[in-house]
Amino acid sequence: MSSDLIQRTGWARSLSEAIRDPEELLRELQLPDDWLPAARRAAEQFPLLVPRSFLRRMRVGDASDPLLRQVLPLAEELVESPGYTPDAVDDAAARRAPGLLHKYAGRALLIATGACAVHCRYCFRREYPYSDEPRTLSQWEPALRTIAGDSSIKEILLSGGDPLMLTDQRLDELVARLAAIPHLTRLRIHTRLPIVLPDRVSAELLDLLKQTRLTPIVVVHANHPREVVDDCAEALRTLVRAGLTVLNQAVLLRGVNDSNAAQIELSERLIDLGVLPYYLHQLDHVTGTAHFEVSDERARAIIAAMRAALPGYAVPRLVREIPGEPHKVPV
Repeated sequence: MSSDLIQRTGWARSLSEAIRDPEELLRELQLPDDWLPAARRAAEQFPLLVPRSFLRRMRVGDASDPLLRQVLPLAEELVESPGYTPDAVDDAAARRAPGLLHKYAGRALLIATGACAVHCRYCFRREYPYSDEPRTLSQWEPALRTIAGDSSIKEILLSGGDPLMLTDQRLDELVARLAAIPHLTRLRIHTRLPIVLPDRVSAELLDLLKQTRLTPIVVVHANHPREVVDDCAEALRTLVRAGLTVLNQAVLLRGVNDSNAAQIELSERLIDLGVLPYYLHQLDHVTGTAHFEVSDERARAIIAAMRAALPGYAVPRLVREIPGEPHKVPV
């Protein structure tokens, strides 16, 4: 079977079957219709997108389900909050070429695509101008020339959107061009697809990552222990057993994972699969996300509880991104 056919019948088919209508989401979870008007209004600002694999991990009839809260559009998103802006992390100031952001010494980031497999309501790039960024390999030339001309850059991060939304062919072409730049040594892929669309982790993808001369690092994004089960757990185990370094970064979210128990269980499930907890991010203050904010005091208390319950390697670093700082800032 050709790789194109595999992708049409595999993860791409799963993506095509994802839920995009708030009414369908509420119906599938047997939730009241009175949620629908607000959900439709919020989805006009930032569309709903939920893969069915992720949906199957939600509890039917539970409006406070922690996975549902990450994806259900709410009226709170339409409330203006002081200090919350469209570009909270100042990506615009870091743009060195189309698709290329350079904030920190030694590494730079490529906006590989604007597409995602899930629309997380707390997304810090929910208003990013993706239409201004490259979509074809030829359009990447200015960014590639900029990277090639800066020998201080050792590591490239592929982000987005989600870089694993690229087909294997397009991803392979981009990675090959990066690998041809002599001073690059590492390739970091930031992705939520192994969590929400696990069948994206295919033999073809693993071959692609193992064959590049660059050292691949996969950073996944799970926020709650109930995400890391079934097909998701198997996808993570597959990545680890392929010999890849796999890290997890989470965002601390009110009403989702702001409890000691949730964070401890998440770290334990990840460690049991061979995935290292990496960062626990405080919320970026992006327009429409204020209802997710957790206080620094509560965040530090959660980390203290994790240190008391877990080995040190299972405790993520609590950080936030502050524009202009040379690294993520510990909280």
